[in-house]
Amino acid sequence: MGELITLNDKQFKPFISQQQLSEAVKKIAGLIHEDFKNELPLFLVVLNGAFMFASDLMKEINIPCEMSFVKTSSYNGISSTGHVELLIGLDQSVKGKSVVIVEDIVETGLTIDKLIKELKDKQVKQIKVATILMK
Repeated sequence: MGELITLNDKQFKPFISQQQLSEAVKKIAGLIHEDFKNELPLFLVVLNGAFMFASDLMKEINIPCEMSFVKTSSYNGISSTGHVELLIGLDQSVKGKSVVIVEDIVETGLTIDKLIKELKDKQVKQIKVATILMK
């Protein structure tokens, strides 16, 4: 992991290898298999950030499931506004369903809190969160 990654005009040294990420995704998938072996979970992917994590995760999921997407906004530039707005919401009924919120990085927790409140208001059966990193 001695290589540098250049993004725009900045360079970064990776501190998590691709192998470590892959192992973490497989571990999360295993936990999901245990928690939802008798369920038909709905994976609710938070766009845009969680798209790649969700893609990797779904390659490891081998139980029947459904998938949907939501898009939220809580940032103005690179700073959090402290207010989460649902830009694209659920377009299907989730009443009585088991939902896995898929988020790449949980930073402030505001987005997760907003989604959990929305899902509880829609009377889901249970809610779990799958994330690859917590800031």
